[in-house]
Amino acid sequence: MTFTIEPLQVMQTKVVLCLGGNRGDRELLLSQAVAALNCHFQLVSVSSVYETAAWGGVAKGDFLNQIAVILTDKEPEEVLEDIQKIEADLGRKREEPWGDRTMDIDIVYYGEQVIDSDQLKIPHPFIAQRKFVLAPLVEILPSKLHPVSGKNSQEMLDECEDKSEVKRYGKRV
Repeated sequence: MTFTIEPLQVMQTKVVLCLGGNRGDRELLLSQAVAALNCHFQLVSVSSVYETAAWGGVAKGDFLNQIAVILTDKEPEEVLEDIQKIEADLGRKREEPWGDRTMDIDIVYYGEQVIDSDQLKIPHPFIAQRKFVLAPLVEILPSKLHPVSGKNSQEMLDECEDKSEVKRYGKRV
């Protein structure tokens, strides 16, 4: 009798991240963040880079933002730990909410999961209110459904009341 052993298939989850910063060499920092994500996870795609005015009334100076899609077999808390390490490696200081920063990486979606804990809120609670997230999201995932509202990225952008200008920033980084 012979047995064939099949390789173990590890389930990978598609995770959508929003990257952004308004301090330092913004282009270089985005590029370094994407490279670091590719070292920790399987990078699937990235959007173009978008430039937007600061959001939330605290930060000063325009942000560069980008959406990255990764695949991972890590738990959401592990992903959060990895991205916070990347932020810190890129000079992030957590001084005030919505303040100036070299790099901010937010988990927008973790598969289709809905998580509401002290540490994590997924999908990101402000996604439908932030054009700087929705514009690059529509570029690469226009029909991605929000697991709570049931609306896709394009519908959320069409309904978004955020009046800030979001413009494509030259080349991809």
